[in-house]
Order: sequence, then structure tokens, then C-alpha cells
Amino acid sequence: MKILYLVACILFSVPSFAKSDELKMLQYDATLSEVTYPFSVAHFALRSQGQSLDMAYMYLPATSNKEVVVLLHGKNFNGAYWQSTADYLHQQGYGVLIPDQIGFGKSSKPTNYQYSFAALASHTHALMESLGIEKSIMVGHSMGGMLASRFALMFPDNTSRLVLVNPIGLENYLLYTQYKDVDFFYQQELKKNAQSIQAYQQKNYYAGQWKQQYAQLTYFLIGQVQGPDKNTIAHVNALTYDMIFTQPVIEEFNALGVPTSLILGTRDRTGPGRNWQKADNTYELGRYDLLGERAVKRLKNGKLYQLDGLGHLPQIEDFSRFKVVLDQALN
Repeated sequence: MKILYLVACILFSVPSFAKSDELKMLQYDATLSEVTYPFSVAHFALRSQGQSLDMAYMYLPATSNKEVVVLLHGKNFNGAYWQSTADYLHQQGYGVLIPDQIGFGKSSKPTNYQYSFAALASHTHALMESLGIEKSIMVGHSMGGMLASRFALMFPDNTSRLVLVNPIGLENYLLYTQYKDVDFFYQQELKKNAQSIQAYQQKNYYAGQWKQQYAQLTYFLIGQVQGPDKNTIAHVNALTYDMIFTQPVIEEFNALGVPTSLILGTRDRTGPGRNWQKADNTYELGRYDLLGERAVKRLKNGKLYQLDGLGHLPQIEDFSRFKVVLDQALN
């Protein structure tokens, strides 16, 4: 495991466990042109909202008659962090498609753009069509869970099953929080630095624990906020925060017709908007130890898998435990 991790650090061209002075040296452009991904990166050209856009993706074709699994990343991530999951699935014979959504990773980052889960789902569907993928298993983590849910609602005939890994959006956040516009999020993004990015993830994702593997996942974010396109990154991140609050999917869970599995690390307490809740709110956001049972009751064909002691990234914290329930969800 340590050897694999060190290899990953070499690919990302940063020290395995960077010190503060080394972190200050990280600088990446908006499309991470100097960051090497774990698999070959291809590009899909598309037109949307009057703009020519580029969607980066990694694709490992199936080695047997098994389906393609589409892995959808979260907001503070890109497709590269799915490496262990993709390797494992591909070894089982599955095809694996890992897109960077528009606004993320190596894909285009338009600032004059209306970001929506419906638009991102449409882009993903178009990418699948271009590769001849008629039907797939949609797996989404964090914000990718909201996207995967929207995809399954929009394209049920192209979705064989849905797997949500610690998705955000199991709550309708604006019921409990004040609305904040894009300017608010833009100013918040401009304040980010290496220390605040790592402190946030250490506290919220890993319950105060910190390892080389966790730190390495923050390097691309740190490089971008210190890079030449930091204002563009801040603007796009602000726009994509807005869709999390204004485009809930939980109220439509009862309309999901495909088999749906929830894989939840129950220690997770991710609760967007917690710092600007409504004055009279007494509801506690982000209780993943409770959210799973509430959410699965809304599903026509749902199954809940709970991983006690794990947080927001069970596939990173303990892959050996995660793969057991992933196998169950896929089968």
C-alpha cells in the first residue's frame, strides 16, 4: 500500500507528505495540465450554452461481458481519486468510465455558465453515447451522488443500478439554512489556502486523523488556489456550490425506479450550510448515522450498507472494507 501511495505522489509531482514550505511551491493551472492522472486521459468535445467545452475522462474498457461502471467524483475532488476502485473493478472484468465534470479536474471551467446537475448529467450521457455505452452502473461519491441520482432520474433506460457513496444531498439544505448567493461563495473561495484546505478535510472527512494518503488528495486543490488561474477556480467553485443548495434531489428519491444502494460511512458529518443555518433551526445537519435509514425509506428499491467508524471517504479510509459492500451493491 505504501509503495502504491509513493507512486501516486510521484505521478502528482509533489512530495509524499509535503511540509508547509513545499506546499507553498505548488502551482497548477485551471485544467491541471501538469498533473498526471493514474490512467490515460482522453478528451470529449461538446457544445453547451453556446460554448465549446472539453470534457476530460479516463476509460478502461471491460475485459469480460460485465457492464461499465461510471465513477462520478465529488466537489473537492477529480476523477483521479477513484484509482483504487477503478483498478479493483477492472480486475473483476468491469468497464470503468471516470469523467472529470465540466468545471472540475482537467475539464473546461467556463465562468459564464449555468451549472446544473441536469447539464452535467447530459454531458455524461453524451460522453457515454460517444463511447457506445448504452447502459451502465452509476456510482457517485459526495456531490457525485447528487449527480448520479439526477442522471438516473433523467436517463433511467441507460442506468442499470445506482450506487451512492456518502452522497451529499440526502437533505434539502435550504429547508434549514439561509440562502447565500454566488458572491458569498466566491469570497469564501478566495480566502482558501493550503492550511485551511487541509484543516477542513482533516476535521470533516477524517475526524481529526491525517495520513499521507489523505494529504495527497489535497495537493491539486492547493496548487490551484496558489496558481495563475486562482480567480477562475474561485468563480467556478462558487457557481457549483450554488447548485448543491438550489437543486436538491432527495425530494425525488421516490421517483427513482432503478435499484439503488447507499454506502455510508456513519462517522461522516458533512453538512453544507452548517455555518449559516436559519436562526430558528434545531435540526442537525450531516448526521450520516441517521440519514441512511431516512433516505432508504424514500426509495422504491433501495438497500443501505453502513460502515461504522468510517467517514466521508470510505473508499479511501479503508478500501478493504469498502470493496466488500461495493461487491454486494453491484451484485
